Amino acid sequence: MTVIKAALLGFGTVGEGVYTAIQTHQSHLKKILGAEVEIVAILIRDKNKERLVDSKIRVTTDFQEIINIPDLHVIFEAIVGEEPGHTYLQQAIDKGIHVITANKVMFSKHGEQLIERSQKENVKIGFEATTAGGVPIIRTIQQLLQVNQIKKIQGILNGTSNFILTEMRNRKLCFEDALELAQEKGYAEADPTNDISGKDAFCKLMILSQLVFGEQPNWNEVEIEGITSITQEQIAEAEKRGQRFKHIAEITRVGNAIKASIQPIIVDTDHSLYPIEGVDNAIAIEASLVGKITLQGPGAGKLPTASAMIEDFVYIFQQAPIQEKILEYQSL
Repeated sequence: MTVIKAALLGFGTVGEGVYTAIQTHQSHLKKILGAEVEIVAILIRDKNKERLVDSKIRVTTDFQEIINIPDLHVIFEAIVGEEPGHTYLQQAIDKGIHVITANKVMFSKHGEQLIERSQKENVKIGFEATTAGGVPIIRTIQQLLQVNQIKKIQGILNGTSNFILTEMRNRKLCFEDALELAQEKGYAEADPTNDISGKDAFCKLMILSQLVFGEQPNWNEVEIEGITSITQEQIAEAEKRGQRFKHIAEITRVGNAIKASIQPIIVDTDHSLYPIEGVDNAIAIEASLVGKITLQGPGAGKLPTASAMIEDFVYIFQQAPIQEKILEYQSL
């Protein structure tokens, strides 16, 4: 039986989701890939924390133990922050290991360099999970870019902010109470600053900018405004007019310049992002041939993000017969 050896970097919400997805979909993965997927190692930060994983799996705090595993084929990276994820992925690529990441902070800054590095080493890098959770926007854009010229993207890229604005309107809550509810439901972290300030959406927008336009705007020139100043009274007034507040990330090319912003916007019923509610993300694309399309789906959470990573994984290993890939690794 052919086996694909995989390792997880990080075992928080996303890492655990990838583990669960592989374990519960093993027979389906075997059917479409012609190989069993075996998680051989997990990198963790706290050795004392109890984790319900197969006893055969190597659980370690030392990345070198993982990178030195013979014939390791792929690494799923779900570490928070720029480092050490960036360094780990560079080392993995240099060893000819495919990498799949959900790390938006790291990838917004180092994505282009990692992609170039992976091309030189003839390995693949998947980053669908860095932008919109379970919404397959990266693959869609990559297909559109073959012929279409994308003119503008607008998106609701942060499920936490969207949930807060939805609850403020539906339940007539003030911002603080809606945030507390988001935390109770696990949609917001104990420190929700990145979500409610727009920083999370900013990182995702920069990843999309690099993909669509081949470059990013000057980070210091991007207008970033969070949702903390929006009151329930403002939301109620907008609702009386049939309008809604949405926290929208937008990027477009104007001449030779790229313009980007993340800010609360009042939208009418005919706006493509008007009906997007709760923790859902959505991205509206305007392109030269296809016109306007909108993709919507769950933007956060264990399984939606894991879904994006698993789909990247399948796509990578469907590009050539798996037996050839295994032999290639064995010959390194």
